Amino acid sequence: MPRPLLLPVRLFDTLQAWWSGARQQRLSGSALVGTFLVALAAIEARRQGWLPPGLADAIPTNHFHAVQLAFTFLLFLEVIGVVFSLAHSVSESLGKQFEIFSLILLRQTFKELSTFREPIAWSEVSGSIGHMTSDAAGALAVFVLLGLFYRLQRRRPITADTRETESFVRAKKSVALVLLFCFALIGATDLAHAATGREVFNFFESFYTLLIVSDILLVLISLRYSSTYRVVFRNSGFAVATVLVRLALTAPPYFNALLGLAATLFACGLTWAYNVFAESPAGAKGTSSPS
Repeated sequence: MPRPLLLPVRLFDTLQAWWSGARQQRLSGSALVGTFLVALAAIEARRQGWLPPGLADAIPTNHFHAVQLAFTFLLFLEVIGVVFSLAHSVSESLGKQFEIFSLILLRQTFKELSTFREPIAWSEVSGSIGHMTSDAAGALAVFVLLGLFYRLQRRRPITADTRETESFVRAKKSVALVLLFCFALIGATDLAHAATGREVFNFFESFYTLLIVSDILLVLISLRYSSTYRVVFRNSGFAVATVLVRLALTAPPYFNALLGLAATLFACGLTWAYNVFAESPAGAKGTSSPS
């Protein structure tokens, strides 16, 4: 293994082994439950007037804020999973991105509820029913199509040469490690801004922008191992799907769900077409694709 890649690959493998361990999974689950319960207790204390004025001003009064906070925390954990999956399979990473987007749509539904007073009155909620239904239906549609997307996947090495395949995997791990560092930097900056009262970034929009850059970088790196047209088109198409998801995050209600659905349909169609051509006599002559 080249020395410049030796340390990043070892560091990545160590972090991934820790992250995928049973102990860490239990810790993450406990942290999610704890965050949700503490947020509920704080909101209820604010509603009952048990908090001092300075602290009470920073605590919302709607219990759905606790749900939104727990979902946001869950999404942060899922983002880390996307980074680790990137080193193993481009298609798996894209699937994880769709998973996060569907959860963002569900979180958006709870976010709408958190803007209303409690107890919730129909006169206040009725104007947002369309937005909430669109987000929920969009999340369900993406969830269903994801099942099809995963069923369509066919694992193939990028090249018949084992050493070249391993070299490509090491390159993906190095890119994923840089992406993980950027994720941590964005999150830390957001927390620092929130703690000092400054405007925070939209974390998920920033992260999907980084994913687009990393996807394009991996397409270019893969050209070192295979320049077959269908391979380049497939990987570039996956990057386009990420672009559509990124646009969906900034789109207004209705359009956000439609763009996310279009991105998932595009990825399914691209994967299906790629499999058909790869299994055809003409496609079999080309170099195999990365998984």
